[in-house]
Amino acid sequence: MFNRRNFAILACATALGGATAAQAAPAPTDADGLELIQRPAAKFDRSLEAAALRVRYDLLLEQARKLDTAPENHLLEQNVTTEPELRDGIRSLGKRVEGARAERRREAAFAPAGGSIEGVSLATLNAIAACESGGDPTAVNAAGYYGKYQFDMGTWASVGGSGNPAEASEAEQDYRAAVLYSRAGASPWPVCGA
Repeated sequence: MFNRRNFAILACATALGGATAAQAAPAPTDADGLELIQRPAAKFDRSLEAAALRVRYDLLLEQARKLDTAPENHLLEQNVTTEPELRDGIRSLGKRVEGARAERRREAAFAPAGGSIEGVSLATLNAIAACESGGDPTAVNAAGYYGKYQFDMGTWASVGGSGNPAEASEAEQDYRAAVLYSRAGASPWPVCGA
């Protein structure tokens, strides 16, 4: 079986004059009985993992830059960054990138119709959503209103929606809100539609 220990023994033996793994002496041990060769291997594994995290973060950062959503200060600019900080940074940056991609998809859905769906502009829908739910498609109000536009279940069904609006895709919520707005204007959103 070829494992880390065998690889290390082979590497040491080769460096000492070309001896084969079979001819190499067993690795020395410390006071705890651990092979001394294991300690550098563990450090090597951790450094490989840290390097992989840095590469992953760097790739996400490049995607964020292409989407104009990169943070001004990022972890790779810092001299000392721990693995937990990198993992948190990767999660945070991943959410930024996915949010920017979702916004681009949403804008693309409006583009073929000249920036509108059912004659309703993206700017109008964005203003209503920002007021109703802070733009959160998963928002739930205890009074029985759901999703980005705070639909009640009856209104959602009246514009062709099924299930819970907060569980529908953001694009579907945008479409259903545009249909409702084209039928009834701003009246379904008496506070936010004005």
